[in-house]
Amino acid sequence: MATAIALLSGGLDSILAVRLVAAQGISVEILHFTSIFDTAKKSGLARARELSAELGLPIKEVDVTNEMMALVRNPRFGHGANLNPCIDCKILMLSRAKKYMEASGARFVVTGEVLGQRPMSQHRQALELIEKESGLKGLILRPLSARLLEPTIPEQNGLVDREKLLAHSGRSRKVQMDLAKEFEMKNYPGSAGGCLLTDPGFANRLEESIKHGEYSVEDIEFLKIGRHFRLLKKYKLIVGRDQEENEIITDKAPEGGCLIEPLGSNGPTSFLRDKTDESLKLALDICAAYCDGEGSVKLRAGNKKDVVLQWEKEYSVVIDKAIINKDDNCRRL
Repeated sequence: MATAIALLSGGLDSILAVRLVAAQGISVEILHFTSIFDTAKKSGLARARELSAELGLPIKEVDVTNEMMALVRNPRFGHGANLNPCIDCKILMLSRAKKYMEASGARFVVTGEVLGQRPMSQHRQALELIEKESGLKGLILRPLSARLLEPTIPEQNGLVDREKLLAHSGRSRKVQMDLAKEFEMKNYPGSAGGCLLTDPGFANRLEESIKHGEYSVEDIEFLKIGRHFRLLKKYKLIVGRDQEENEIITDKAPEGGCLIEPLGSNGPTSFLRDKTDESLKLALDICAAYCDGEGSVKLRAGNKKDVVLQWEKEYSVVIDKAIINKDDNCRRL
């Protein structure tokens, strides 16, 4: 039975926090949260699994996509500079960690948070608020900044040696890099920081998508790729930027929309979410504008029925590069 539950994102701070606690002979179980808004879901999870294997620590993986989608729309403690509900996100993960801690018989929770590193969620008042709201007051150990904070219950009870913890604050990475060398870590990761909600470009796309009622997991996945256009102030068009994105659009496009691809020339695969004659005409013009060549190109349009792609019609379209910035009926997001 683990004594501590450690939240591990896969970034350097959380990895070091686990190592500092494990180095005191404390048994630790890793808790790794993922959601659709992770920028580095696979690499973060891979690093969590690597550390688990290296130190012989058990790991539990938890997807909180549904909870995060709800928080983005209605955070109790507001958004950061973009659509990031950082305080609510921390409370969510720590509340889940508390339940798991109690069910497993563990005594406290460990995080890689550093005092003053993040403006919204890692200043002293925010840390205190998060502890209170998660029900973990006195039970969250932050090894990288512990000696700058009030002693936690496990420190007071002698479970953890406070003198072997750090007193780091701020955004400098030197302390972490030096500690990584002490632990003989090679090719260590940087800060996790992998939340798409902090990215202005993605946040703007997401906010616009929510306003149009496009807020499913499928919609969010498509926001991560391609060039996005709003046609006639209503219809969404996604245009691939390279072969990988073209393949994703073809494979993942849902039924009911319209796929467009060039015939006999290099160009993007595109997906029109809702098709009308007028929106399709605009979508074809935009796709042609991104095709190689001069004069005109041939495009074909089709849709998926029962997962099978059926091409319905071919079009000859004159290439007009100016269509992309022509007017409000063809607005790039």
